[in-house]
Amino acid sequence: MDQTLSAGLERLGLSLDPQVRADLVRFGQAVIEKNKVMNLTAITQPDQVAELHLLDSLTLLKVLPLEGKSLLDVGTGAGFPGVPLKLAVPSLRLTLLDSLQKRMRWLQEEALPELSVEARFLTGRAEDFAQTHRERFDVVASRAVARLDVLCELCLPFVHQGGYFLAMKGAGAAEELKEASRAIQLLGGSFERTEAFDIGGVTHRVVVIHKTRLTPAQYPRAWARMKQKPL
Repeated sequence: MDQTLSAGLERLGLSLDPQVRADLVRFGQAVIEKNKVMNLTAITQPDQVAELHLLDSLTLLKVLPLEGKSLLDVGTGAGFPGVPLKLAVPSLRLTLLDSLQKRMRWLQEEALPELSVEARFLTGRAEDFAQTHRERFDVVASRAVARLDVLCELCLPFVHQGGYFLAMKGAGAAEELKEASRAIQLLGGSFERTEAFDIGGVTHRVVVIHKTRLTPAQYPRAWARMKQKPL
């Protein structure tokens, strides 16, 4: 895992302190170990964890400067991309959101304390926290939670005006972006660019959406409504 991580960081043009790299490996190993008793990820080989979880998360360091920013990781799952980003940028003010209580308890009570990582935890559905945490974050990031039109409705309400939503996507990013163009506009966003990164021979994409206006108060809608009739 360490070799794969180090080689991948070099290809991405990222230079991290040796202790940070060691902590990233420790976190990756902790995910693999916990996955033996809890369903955290289908990716369990050390080199694949390094590429598809750690390096994929760290691509966001190439997209925006995160020092001192507040970041919400929506649908964090086993802690990606939020935890690797916090390890790499200690000044990042991290909040993790996920609906699965067991995963969040593991992150809060075991994994992050062992790494001396501080974060806030929101356990529940994103749409249920949207009013109490509305327009609060500099950056909201999410990977593979839903298609982009639905994901924008879940995530953009959390971003303050002038902040950014970073949607981590794969090969279908361009198609999803076309589908989501109306949603982005309605929710107060403006598509800025798509960044592409080669990780392990596979292109990973980050869709960068700038929050230029306040999100109308009626969004996000209930989950069933979002899925039934995307914006």
